[in-house]
Amino acid sequence: MALNSLKNLFFIITFCISVFSFAQEKQKITIEYAGIAASDPEIEDGALVFLRDESQQVHFIHKGVNMWCDKAVYYEDQDYIEAFSNVNMKQGDSITMTAKYVDYSGKTEIAVAKGDVVLTEPNSVLTTDKLYFDRTRQLAYYDTSGKVVRDSSGTITSQIGRYYMNAKKYQFTKDVVLVNPDYTLNTERLDFFPDNGYAYLFGPSTIVGEESNIYTERGFYDTNANTGYFQRNAKIDYDNRTIEGDSIYFDRNRSFASATNNIKVTDTINNSIVKGHYAEVWRDKDSVFITKRALAITVQEKDSVYLHADTLMVTGKEDHRITRAYYNARLYKSDMAGKADSIHVDHKTGLTELINLSRYSSTDAFATARKPVLWNIGNQMTGDTIHLISNTETEKLDSLKVFNNAFLVSKDTISDDGYNQIKGQRLIGLFKDNELYNVDIIKNAETIRYMRNETNELIGIQKSKSGSINIQIAEQAIEEVRFINQIDGNIFPEPDFPRNARRLRGFDWRGEERPISVDDLFKDDPPLVLPKISGLEDYVPPEDFVNDSVAERVEEAGKATPNKPNKAAQNLLKEEEDSKDLKPKKEQTTTQPKVDWKPNKKPTEVSKENKKLKPKGGE
Repeated sequence: MALNSLKNLFFIITFCISVFSFAQEKQKITIEYAGIAASDPEIEDGALVFLRDESQQVHFIHKGVNMWCDKAVYYEDQDYIEAFSNVNMKQGDSITMTAKYVDYSGKTEIAVAKGDVVLTEPNSVLTTDKLYFDRTRQLAYYDTSGKVVRDSSGTITSQIGRYYMNAKKYQFTKDVVLVNPDYTLNTERLDFFPDNGYAYLFGPSTIVGEESNIYTERGFYDTNANTGYFQRNAKIDYDNRTIEGDSIYFDRNRSFASATNNIKVTDTINNSIVKGHYAEVWRDKDSVFITKRALAITVQEKDSVYLHADTLMVTGKEDHRITRAYYNARLYKSDMAGKADSIHVDHKTGLTELINLSRYSSTDAFATARKPVLWNIGNQMTGDTIHLISNTETEKLDSLKVFNNAFLVSKDTISDDGYNQIKGQRLIGLFKDNELYNVDIIKNAETIRYMRNETNELIGIQKSKSGSINIQIAEQAIEEVRFINQIDGNIFPEPDFPRNARRLRGFDWRGEERPISVDDLFKDDPPLVLPKISGLEDYVPPEDFVNDSVAERVEEAGKATPNKPNKAAQNLLKEEEDSKDLKPKKEQTTTQPKVDWKPNKKPTEVSKENKKLKPKGGE
């Protein structure tokens, strides 16, 4: 009984060892088919040469990878194979690679393909002259320029590229160009996902199309939907407009762009700039919508015009642009300022309209029931509507019109509370060198005027009524007043003129509201709270193909044959370092020779006559 038990135990142990050895053996490269197998004295001792026959190619397998070729040299002691001519490598049902030459290590599971290399996966085709493939990391790499073709996205070329098979992601660096029928993309690095067409841009990048040019230093682009999201010095050139902002969204199909935070839209044709913190641009409609501290600047050679409101809209073709400012709109230039519920500017005709919007309810945030007001030098003009006309060629003020309830007020230069006042149904003013020099008050004209002599002594206060009044202004002071169809009028000594009569009905001095700088345009705005832009992830340098794990595998592969050159290292590239050592010297073992990164001499080709072939085992 004891003897039988011992025999059974011995049988079980022997069986287990056999199974384990068989499993270990199956991990090595297996030759499935070869027409001819032989040794060659010119090839390293122990190596075998396999040739195809007329029926099929040489076929070998390793851990689920199939490879076919016309000729193969197998170094059994290093589990290393060199495949020549019409090489076809297939992993699973989705990844195939063809090349003129491939070497493959069964120990490191790294393949190096050369000559007309084509890597095909379900959604793209990669072509290059030399490709490295790490099966352990499922990573393909080239550094001799390559091209990836995807039907819907276009063609991508770069000097260096990586393909991560598990993540289904390409990573291109150095001279990256994506060519699509609608645009061309140039960038320093592009992460591309062929399944969904997503592209991530790193570094200075441009997307140039027929209708728009895009610049960004960090961006995302959906090549299927033709939409993008750009940050870091991002800008879009739309014909004659340039859009800049902290964050820009772009839809090529709709010719639409929106921007958030620190936005600037420059119109190069009409010399205008629009700023704010949220904007929408519709190219086909030639319109720009901008809000959050919105500011429009009409750039002039000597004195630009600034227009601020809660919301700005710029519409129309370049030869006839319209700017609309609404909700508490304000206008400023060095010699003029204005306020209104809404301001409308026609850049072609030079007409600026200051409009009072009476439709607001008392609960509306912008429902201040005050008339439009315009200040020029020392004069304040108010009315239900004000039209300001500029000469589009000289960029100077030409005339103004005040409709209904026109009121012209200027502060007396000496008295504390004295105001020169003229009112009527309408007012027409003329400008010379941007200064008001002639004013006509038409219909139901009234005036209160402080009369002074040449030494600025007060003569008296004049109060008059007439059908119309003409006023001549010189050096910012009223020089002459002409009454047309005068009804009555008189000059009163100051003590005899009651203080409560020194204001015409409807008098409203608003000098404290006048902006005297660009910053003053924003003084009544509520605090500005900008959204925080989380943005796209920062740039992370790509990993080296020959990293620590590869170095360890290569070093381990050479331990079995310490007196021979390590085949697993013969065709591996060196990245960025000039050292011929796979690992730093301090990490090398004393038994492992230094790895020579340069390939060994090209394996000897088998002659056509097979004169040097020695049959193996009678084959």
